[in-house]
Amino acid sequence: MSLPPATDNRRATRPAWLRLPLGKSLITAETEVLTHALDGVFGEHLLQVGRWGDEAGFTPLARTQVATRVYGPGEGGDVTADFTRLPFDSDSVDAVLLPHTLDLTANPHDLLRESHRVLRSEGRLLLVGFKPFGLWGVRRLWSRGRFPPGTQNALGDRKLRDWLRLLDLRVYDHQRFFFRLPFTGMGHPPSPEWEQRGKRWWPELAACYLLHARKRVAAITPVMPSWRKRARVVSGVPEPSLRNVVELRPATDDINDPEPS
Repeated sequence: MSLPPATDNRRATRPAWLRLPLGKSLITAETEVLTHALDGVFGEHLLQVGRWGDEAGFTPLARTQVATRVYGPGEGGDVTADFTRLPFDSDSVDAVLLPHTLDLTANPHDLLRESHRVLRSEGRLLLVGFKPFGLWGVRRLWSRGRFPPGTQNALGDRKLRDWLRLLDLRVYDHQRFFFRLPFTGMGHPPSPEWEQRGKRWWPELAACYLLHARKRVAAITPVMPSWRKRARVVSGVPEPSLRNVVELRPATDDINDPEPS
């Protein structure tokens, strides 16, 4: 499988609406969420797969020693690649960030498998996506799948949790955020108080979600080879077991004792 044509990929990862007030507010909210999420992600190497926002993406937020931007054809970045065949060794990176990349690619299953492959044991996977339900989901249905612009999939966070579980990735942080009406011309971002109310009272109406998962380490129990086991040698008459033996004692101590001479 391969990525969509380069022209479609450019429209998908650099939609013009991100430069409008609604898009700018979305990027601001996602930057705040990912700042906290990436604050505890350390190690040598982080990959951001897929361009979102400006060319730098979210790599300036990384705490790892190296942060690499893997973008599609014509998108710039540090590496140009097919997202279904990432040019990195297995078990070689500490974190993978997918900012709406699953929403924008035609092959979300393959991308998840590739992300799992390149992650080291205990490596982190961070997913940001659009919720297919709520107010933004209604707008998507009304526009026949053309909102948000450029998206190809509508993958719910619950479905993705199941996919991650099948890949043996444990989700330990799940957030829903950005409670704003889906109209591109709205100018002012929601207040922090409004965001807190949304997270507490109506989380299903959120526009976006964050899933933060960790690659599990398979537990290995060593088995002793059969040639190292010592064989039991059975010989002679087996000793009686004392479990069911009843010791019989005489009623008096002098019965059957020989009389003294």
